[in-house]
Amino acid sequence: MTVFTETDDLDRLLRILPHPLQSAITALPSAELLEIVLDLGRRPQARLIHGARDLAREPVTRLDLERITSAVGPFTADNRAGIEGTLHRVAAIRNRTGTVVGLTLRVGRAVFGTIDAIHELIAQGRSLLLLGPPGIGKTTRLREIARILADECDRRVIVIDTSNEIAGDGDIPHPGIGSARRMQVAHPDRQHRVMIEAVENHMPEVIIVDEIGTTAEAAAARTIAERGVQLVGTAHGTTLENLVLNPTLADLVGGVQTVTLSDEEARARGTQKTVSERRGPPTFDAVVEIVDRERLLIHRDTGRAVDAILRGLPANGQPRGGRDVPSEAQQSASQSQPPEPSLPPTLPQRSGERLVRIYVYAISRDSVEKVIRDLRLNARTVARAEQADLALALRARAADPRLRRLLEATSIPLHQVKRNSTAQIRRLLRDLFNVVPGLEEETVDEAAREAEHAAQRVLAQGIAVELTPRSAPIRRMQHRIAMRHRLLAESAGNDPQRRLVLHPGPEDSYEK
Repeated sequence: MTVFTETDDLDRLLRILPHPLQSAITALPSAELLEIVLDLGRRPQARLIHGARDLAREPVTRLDLERITSAVGPFTADNRAGIEGTLHRVAAIRNRTGTVVGLTLRVGRAVFGTIDAIHELIAQGRSLLLLGPPGIGKTTRLREIARILADECDRRVIVIDTSNEIAGDGDIPHPGIGSARRMQVAHPDRQHRVMIEAVENHMPEVIIVDEIGTTAEAAAARTIAERGVQLVGTAHGTTLENLVLNPTLADLVGGVQTVTLSDEEARARGTQKTVSERRGPPTFDAVVEIVDRERLLIHRDTGRAVDAILRGLPANGQPRGGRDVPSEAQQSASQSQPPEPSLPPTLPQRSGERLVRIYVYAISRDSVEKVIRDLRLNARTVARAEQADLALALRARAADPRLRRLLEATSIPLHQVKRNSTAQIRRLLRDLFNVVPGLEEETVDEAAREAEHAAQRVLAQGIAVELTPRSAPIRRMQHRIAMRHRLLAESAGNDPQRRLVLHPGPEDSYEK
């Protein structure tokens, strides 16, 4: 379990409260205290990590509220104030005439050790987006990220502090952000302007911003990223999938557009003609979902994760924290490995932005092009391996040193044919692109998507998944998909209810 070190200046917050409440709060476990809620005419309440407790029998009075508001700094346009030199926040609820009728006093803490699991991501200079529900520690992590990047990585860091939650109230930033500089925002509606101003006027290497929530702020974030500045921020939303479905903020992860494909392109991808695609490159290189105060779900490649979600596949985030915290040796090993692809490397990557590109070695390129045309595949051959998504070679030449060097340099998968014949090339490409001759395209596409989704479930959950009954040609196509994922596929039942069942298993599985 991760160990955190906290400093909270809780006594500074208690001083502004009535004495009976100070005594009641002191009796509580301070490490679990999240906020204090004071509503006119109701009992004062302390909200803890696990539940809530009343602090007194007597209800809160107007005098109580007035004494507290007079002890804090001025409230900004978003009804927030602070205690100078601390990280505590006081938020007001007003009636229709503007009178304060409720207060929420959130305990602000400088916590050290909260970003150990993502330290290498920010140290590498990658832009990072944190997601999670309110009160789960997003701002706390931003504060430590600012300190680490400024003091340990020696970078020029500017914090855009709209509500003074990151660096505290007052003109002097809280030491929790280290030597990072802080720019305050006069009005919440101007956060996007201050973000751009920071880049244009102060030459930062890193911008840190909390609560990106509007289209203008999302556009400002993209502008910052396009200028080569590392961006670390939080956004409204609990998961990456929430963000993809949010029309206001989807641009942070590349945006979503609906595209109508040609018949050939839809067949090549194995999809329907109308599909959702990522519109462009993500603003943030990586996304971290904060599950709870100790557990994270890390998407190291935002583009791949979003593409998987749009295809109806799991995003395959990497869990960190709690029992999943890796050892230092495991962390070092993971840092040296490339991000895991959302699909097996033996499959061609069919991005909506380009064709599937095939590098041909010791095989007739004209024959490959002819098969591509005959099958109407969304693919083409390329002259250089570094331009390709996959390589196609004669089996007898697969061990050639030149080819091995090309494959090692590009990391593209190799597919082999036994003979340099059109029939063998046709059979291989038909298998790779899930082409089943003589059957309706929609039926094949649906069956291929079902098999891909089932394979992802088997890999993720380690369970057997039964597919829908299909004809023999469709089952053979689905079986090839299972083999690409190194799963065992067996048929069950009798026609017309004969179907495949996918199991975790060896690569050399076969259909019975």
